[in-house]
Amino acid sequence: MRIIRLKNIVQWLSFAILMYGGRVGIHLGSALPCFACPFVPGCGGFCYLMGLQGYIGFGLFAGLAAGKEILVALGWFVVFVALVALLGKVWCGWICPFGLIQDWLSWLRNLVGIRERHLTPTVKKGLGSIKYLCLGMIVVLPPLITAKILPPDLYLPFCSICPGKLILPLFAGETKYLAINLDNEVTLWVSVALVMATGSSMVGAFFKDRLFCLFCPLLALIHFLRPLTALRLVKEPSFCVGCGACRRNCQMDVAKIDQDIAQVQTIECVDCLRCAEACPSSGALSLKFFGLTIYSSSRWDTKGLSL
Repeated sequence: MRIIRLKNIVQWLSFAILMYGGRVGIHLGSALPCFACPFVPGCGGFCYLMGLQGYIGFGLFAGLAAGKEILVALGWFVVFVALVALLGKVWCGWICPFGLIQDWLSWLRNLVGIRERHLTPTVKKGLGSIKYLCLGMIVVLPPLITAKILPPDLYLPFCSICPGKLILPLFAGETKYLAINLDNEVTLWVSVALVMATGSSMVGAFFKDRLFCLFCPLLALIHFLRPLTALRLVKEPSFCVGCGACRRNCQMDVAKIDQDIAQVQTIECVDCLRCAEACPSSGALSLKFFGLTIYSSSRWDTKGLSL
């Protein structure tokens, strides 16, 4: 079985479990390294960012997370780190429900015959900086809300503008987040920001593969833990024939992938393995788990890809 076909199967199964698993008693916790949204009724587990905001702003900084609460916060952090260490960016490329929705948009674009738009390095760098702003929001704003410097309507600030909060609940029949909240001026502008962030992310993902992943704070967190990650994409430069197939098939336009270096897994990489499947040189690109090769490029495995 081709690796991309296997990835598609895993993505669909993951989507079903994370979106609807709670309805059949499945709950994988609240420290998942992917955009599975807690605002989805009956979800089977959700993203660590929601809990992280709560632990930072309304636990440790508020003086409320004493004793048992501190242990719970540390416990979920350990779970998050362990999950990242085990699978790394496979969470992004293979498991994330919001990633699958972006892939659907890419499929639709290809179906109607529209060419993908590629970003210049300058634009990519600018968009990539947004992920750090989002991380800063998660760390800085919750304590300010707790200290009453910012209004309480900004509770869980990143979730308030996360496109996943608006899009993912729709697949479970929840539409209330589509409405603009008119309770006060703050909720009005937060609702408008959510709609704008969601609309621009979806339109952008239609024209550019996985655009939202460029400024996803979870992807940044996962990359920061890369030294602990057991599952890694690596390159054997001596096997590379310089055809450029890996770069042309990369969803994230990772320029480093076709360079003459071994460490090609940049912060943008989501381990989709399209590069390895497209590579016509056996052993040039490999996915390794604790140093053991579990998948490797092969000249027999490039059918249908852009060489």
